[in-house]
Amino acid sequence: MGRLSTHVLDTAHGRPAAGMGYALHRVEGQARHKLAQGVTNADGRTDAPLLAGADFAPGRYELSFEVAAYFRAQGVSLPEPAFLDVVTLTFGMAEGHYHVPLLVSPYGYSTYRGS
Repeated sequence: MGRLSTHVLDTAHGRPAAGMGYALHRVEGQARHKLAQGVTNADGRTDAPLLAGADFAPGRYELSFEVAAYFRAQGVSLPEPAFLDVVTLTFGMAEGHYHVPLLVSPYGYSTYRGS
């Protein structure tokens, strides 16, 4: 059995990105199937794993984060259109625990497979 979790850090302000919208999709060929959506909690995380137990399946996934909306809600003045609007990470999972953190500012981001 596997598990998928995420954590978003606002590197522009040096804190967790509380209240950032996200959506998780399973990708099968050209089709995308929404599995989860919500907003990050006060620690920049989801309240529960995005996938766990019987819901976890190996395959390709997309995890999207509403970056521009988050920074605008924080009072950051962004151009229209914003440089980063929605950051979408496309990744594959086989077995095990996958933690996909996002470190983000209005003008850049990074991610990796965490633990």
